[in-house]
Amino acid sequence: MSDRQRSTGFSIALRGMPGRWFVTALLAGGLAGCSFTSPDEATGSQSVGIHGVTGQQARSIAREAYLYGTPMVASYQTMYAFSIDKNNPQYKGPFNTVNNIARVFTPEDTAFVTPNSDTPYSFAILDLRAEPVVISVPPMEKRRYFVLQLMDLYTYNFAYIGSRSTGNGGGNFLIAGPRWTGKVPPGITKVIKSETELVNMVGRTQLFNPADLENVKRIQARYKIQPLSAFAKRPAPPPPPAVDWIPPVPPGEMRTSLEFYNQLAFLLQFAPTHPTEKWLRERFASIGLKPGQPYKADTLNPALRRALQEGMHTAQNDIDKNRSALGGKTDTLFGDRNTLKNDYLRRATGTQVGIGANSREEALYPVLEKDSRGQELDGKYAYTLRFAPRSLPPVNAFWSMTMYRLPDQLLAPNPINRYLINSPMLPSLKKDADGGLTLYIQAQSPGKAKESNWLPAPDGPFMVTMRYYWPKPELLEGKWVSPEIERVPQ
Repeated sequence: MSDRQRSTGFSIALRGMPGRWFVTALLAGGLAGCSFTSPDEATGSQSVGIHGVTGQQARSIAREAYLYGTPMVASYQTMYAFSIDKNNPQYKGPFNTVNNIARVFTPEDTAFVTPNSDTPYSFAILDLRAEPVVISVPPMEKRRYFVLQLMDLYTYNFAYIGSRSTGNGGGNFLIAGPRWTGKVPPGITKVIKSETELVNMVGRTQLFNPADLENVKRIQARYKIQPLSAFAKRPAPPPPPAVDWIPPVPPGEMRTSLEFYNQLAFLLQFAPTHPTEKWLRERFASIGLKPGQPYKADTLNPALRRALQEGMHTAQNDIDKNRSALGGKTDTLFGDRNTLKNDYLRRATGTQVGIGANSREEALYPVLEKDSRGQELDGKYAYTLRFAPRSLPPVNAFWSMTMYRLPDQLLAPNPINRYLINSPMLPSLKKDADGGLTLYIQAQSPGKAKESNWLPAPDGPFMVTMRYYWPKPELLEGKWVSPEIERVPQ
């Protein structure tokens, strides 16, 4: 069986919009495709009111801009909700501050789809316009996995601070924007440069069990973000120019509203042109898409508006086709610029599958939705999942499997308040006679003798998400795959 890789990076459920493919804010994905239908791309060679630009050319540029900008516009939705709009229920705090969610997720937590109960989260939105920031992390025990994922406005995972990448010895990490050219003061462990001036930080700290929560809280309390000037004890630079932060495109309109292009133009000012993209930015500018300049659809030539709509429609269809062709295996959609190699279709697809997912070398997320016979999982049946002797998931950190009810992809209440089984629980799990490990996945107790290995299921449809943190080469190379879920004969 080949693993079905659906991203379960950080996802926010939009109130009133259930569905297994729906993710928004930090993770805007799973909406229905763009609803606009183009009647044979009617603009053709028609003038769009710009000298030297035909309707066909404008449509092509609009397609490119949509693919290029989809991650940026989706990222901004989260940034605005978390650190700009104080009236938003998702508001966490101002730029450059750490917000910790130091608790175990339960079925009462409905803001996030596929909530991760293994690694309590820490969030921050970094504004690097005035000066760099310094992220300080404490030393921690070697067996505890942690990761601070740094994701730029393009959604590239441009750097990691954590067990795999920098070790558990702690340190002070200077995060600089693309325009910074200052001196590095003493005491800095590593300098990390971002291509964009706005950055998402998503932190995860391993929780061994519910009793370990206080230890996690102590670690999270020592994650610190401060301006470089404060760290170096020197005068602060002048503040950055004030920004009129525009409201983001509502997630439900992002694939159809021409406001998308205005959002993109606004965001380009925080992302200086990469040398490999000079030609692309020039193409954007040829239809008026310029960094920081308003691009209001109602002021544009009607033919240009038509071309933009057609380009958006074509690009969204390209994303939908690409996503379908992946067959659920999405782990290659996430990474840094060198990994993705300016493949904007791949980057946009990753955004809609699940923005915020880790790069595959950091974590893999196989999603098990069907049993070995290809039937969708349902709590009216009993199932098993068995790891053969000496064949547990090959990871350097830990593995887990979490139960989610469908279609909302949330944790489900159960009599023993157990929502996952993970590798830290191995000492309490019962091995088979041959040394293998059988886990029981069902709504009703499998009996007292087997309850230690019971992952309770809801009464109706469900899915199981595997999480493999810091996977070993056998996983990365596909030499080890997740076992199938077997339905128990009735």
